[in-house]
Amino acid sequence: MHSEEYRIGRRAILRGGALLLGTAALPLGQASLLMSAEGSKKSIRLGMVTDLHYADKPNGGSRHYRESLKKLTEAATAFEDAKLDFVVELGDLIDAAASIDQELAYLKTINKVFGSISAENHYVLGNHCVTTLDKKEFLGAVEQSDSYYSFDKGNVHFVVLDACFRKDGESYGHDNFKWTDTAIPAKELEWLKGDLADTDKKTVIFAHQRLDVTNAHGVKNSPDVRKILEEAGNVVAVFQGHSHANEYHDINGIHYCTMVAMVEGSGDENSAYSILEVNADGSIKIDGFRKQKDYVWKA
Repeated sequence: MHSEEYRIGRRAILRGGALLLGTAALPLGQASLLMSAEGSKKSIRLGMVTDLHYADKPNGGSRHYRESLKKLTEAATAFEDAKLDFVVELGDLIDAAASIDQELAYLKTINKVFGSISAENHYVLGNHCVTTLDKKEFLGAVEQSDSYYSFDKGNVHFVVLDACFRKDGESYGHDNFKWTDTAIPAKELEWLKGDLADTDKKTVIFAHQRLDVTNAHGVKNSPDVRKILEEAGNVVAVFQGHSHANEYHDINGIHYCTMVAMVEGSGDENSAYSILEVNADGSIKIDGFRKQKDYVWKA
């Protein structure tokens, strides 16, 4: 999946109208160049959440599963007010259930809120998403065709990765794995290498399991993944979840940012979500809400 999608909102129409009025007296070629330059400067704004672990079950330690629904509702209001281009969840949208039917019920409940935030939603698979379910069942329920893919939005390229595979290449599903056994298989790595070679746009990666560490939360072949990202020369940042806490590393010029889990702690004050702004030159701003940190990275 590699598509170019456009949505024109009320602000874009007004902005475009002002530009047309200002360039009406110019020759058509010059007016087109100015309009193209204006479009190339437009930043892409998106909302991010991760590790909601929504489930209709009692708290487990610091994880307040039921409260993620209310926390997401607050984030949805902030996202809708911000007029974003799209929203993305970085995995573990749901927690494990005792049966497939119960798990699908969890997913239907939480996705009723997440799926209504924006006209464009992206889902990164987390290990908890495909413990009870398999990938086909999860993706079918959220109406997403692929577990890994790329898309362009304006002058920025985005890639969704799937590390829900065992080291032997077997795909996660129906409780056939240990959460520490995570890898990106050779087929996906080859696809990633080709996808990055096919674009000259600055690129942002979305993942669940971490690509910047070698501990239990890290993808086992993360050095191979990072090598592909570095050799491509156009990847500016990786956003990931899984370990539930704010963490940041700059590895060979690429920003690796781990986002805070929404499920941790009781009450609105213990929520976490963010608005990400990406510019065509690769500069990035993250506005964090509640427990999520802010970041500003220059090109």
